[in-house]
Amino acid sequence: MSRLHGTKDFWIGALRAEGPAFAAAVAEAPPETPVLSCPGWTINELALHLGDVYRWGHIVVTSGGTARPDRPEPGELPAGMNPFQFWQHGYDRLMVAFDGLDPETPAWNWAPQPKKAGFWPRRMALETAVHRWDAQLAIASGEPIEAKLAADGVSEVLDTWLPAGRRTATGQWHGVVHLSAPDAGQDWYLRLRGEGVALLDTDTILDHDEHHARVEVTGTASDLLLALMGRVSFETLGVAGDRALLDGLRTG
Repeated sequence: MSRLHGTKDFWIGALRAEGPAFAAAVAEAPPETPVLSCPGWTINELALHLGDVYRWGHIVVTSGGTARPDRPEPGELPAGMNPFQFWQHGYDRLMVAFDGLDPETPAWNWAPQPKKAGFWPRRMALETAVHRWDAQLAIASGEPIEAKLAADGVSEVLDTWLPAGRRTATGQWHGVVHLSAPDAGQDWYLRLRGEGVALLDTDTILDHDEHHARVEVTGTASDLLLALMGRVSFETLGVAGDRALLDGLRTG
């Protein structure tokens, strides 16, 4: 199996593209425009949410340690700012912090992986890309997420979100899932074990498990990521096998 391993520069580059695209979509939509892919949210609430996420990311990477910092109450706007201004302030401040960031610096994260600052440029780039898609969909657009970034997003769901227990459903799933994104030249094999998961590396000689997939899903990297994040139905992709296993992959 081939998996992408991004770098700080890759993720910052993605943020430099996705941030302005998000801003452009928000600027085009009236503040109370519904965000169809985030039921119950408006464009204003989407901008406020992403601004909150940026503020939190900035606090974590500048805290100087691996303990979880205190998180401000979500939805609290600084005096004199509207949601878009709050988002822009957070984006600008985060980009400055990331530009000078050593990815090996100790920093807390919520995943079962090393507590290093490099977690956060990846997380912020992918959070921004998905919410950019949300904002564009609200204005009847919704450009796909760039293939390499989307493929890294699929990997993040499988190596970060699911191992951290961040599923949208509870249940017991058993079997191998094969995800394929031909546009990115990427394949992923994931073994579901009840509430647990194991990301299989079929290129290593150490992995001798039977990899017969009970379900296979094929689509663009963008569509795969959006399906995993609950934005589109798996039925819009090519699915063969036991569709029930896919409920164990949903996150976001």
